[in-house]
Amino acid sequence: MENVDLTPSSPRSPSFWAGKRVLITGHTGFKGSWLALWLQSLGAAVVGLSLDPPSTPSLFRQARVAEGLTSLHGDIRDPDVVRDVMATYEPEVVFHLAAQSLVRASYRSPVETYATNVMGTVHVLEAMRQVGSARVGVVVTSDKCYENRESMLWGYREPDPMGGHDPYSNSKGCAELVAAAYRDSFFGGPEGIPLALATARAGNVIGGGDWAEDRLLPDIVRAFAAGRPVHVRRPDAVRPWQHVLEPLSGYLRLAERLWAEGDGRAGAWNFGPDEDDARPVRHVVEQMIERWDNGAAAVLDDGPHPHEATYLRLDCSKARALLDWRPRLSLDQALAWTVEWYREVDRGDDARALTTDQIQRYQALHPDSLAHDLHEGTAP
Repeated sequence: MENVDLTPSSPRSPSFWAGKRVLITGHTGFKGSWLALWLQSLGAAVVGLSLDPPSTPSLFRQARVAEGLTSLHGDIRDPDVVRDVMATYEPEVVFHLAAQSLVRASYRSPVETYATNVMGTVHVLEAMRQVGSARVGVVVTSDKCYENRESMLWGYREPDPMGGHDPYSNSKGCAELVAAAYRDSFFGGPEGIPLALATARAGNVIGGGDWAEDRLLPDIVRAFAAGRPVHVRRPDAVRPWQHVLEPLSGYLRLAERLWAEGDGRAGAWNFGPDEDDARPVRHVVEQMIERWDNGAAAVLDDGPHPHEATYLRLDCSKARALLDWRPRLSLDQALAWTVEWYREVDRGDDARALTTDQIQRYQALHPDSLAHDLHEGTAP
């Protein structure tokens, strides 16, 4: 694993992220790997803390994410490990993504799920409090953190109550409460540590390089690649589908605004797709069959299964109004990019180059992208 110089570059790059010392927990996971590559492309000095990749294969290994960052093996359930990493590398920005991230796995291992998602979050925030180097923290939770009302009429808004029926969803609601308590007790304000802390709640992310078990798109890809039909549970469940780059762009923009405005942007934020892209599982499966072709098929399985929410929608008007953030890819585009990634990697194309190319293509979709957003005057 390659180490990098964590001293900020001089002279300062015109990009906000150039030279920023950034810690990502969970950098070996699906979202963490995409985020690590994006931050590398923006010139950040990235340190990652995580366990081994959660699947084989994994985007982390396929795209050689460890190249160009400091990759550390460690468990956020161990507070000494987290504190030592924080003290050694003194990050200015922390993205906390490390988690047990699967609903069905949380039924099998509830204690591990709570230990990772709740106490792991406590350990990260406590290390930030003790070390004091971080100016910005973004804790990534989930759209499943909300008390589920099974309503199709409106999406969840940030002030809605936390809840969660299953251990995973409930643990994410607990992580939100932990972050709020640390923010109110220790961070910001005239008496607190000058650290702006926010939480980010995203919908169901899709994209190339996701190989997790019991997740729709990886299950589809594995089945289609093997020439067998995919078994689909809960075909009528509605989810807010979005390409992984959509919420990641929100996390990056949120961190920039937290740096510039401090407490003015602290709090909870939703990052989800347009309302029309909250679609049933059945729709996604049908679109994947059409795009994959080659005899792809599905077997719909209505259960019985462990409880999962039937309807999930996010109201993201806060992020649109106050961060000028909005999704850039439709669901159809997101599915096309996802199929493209798996197809091209299967043909032998370089996964790192392909992932980085999709990041660059996403940035080019709009002129106010992070790569061009200089934010002059917002950083020292």
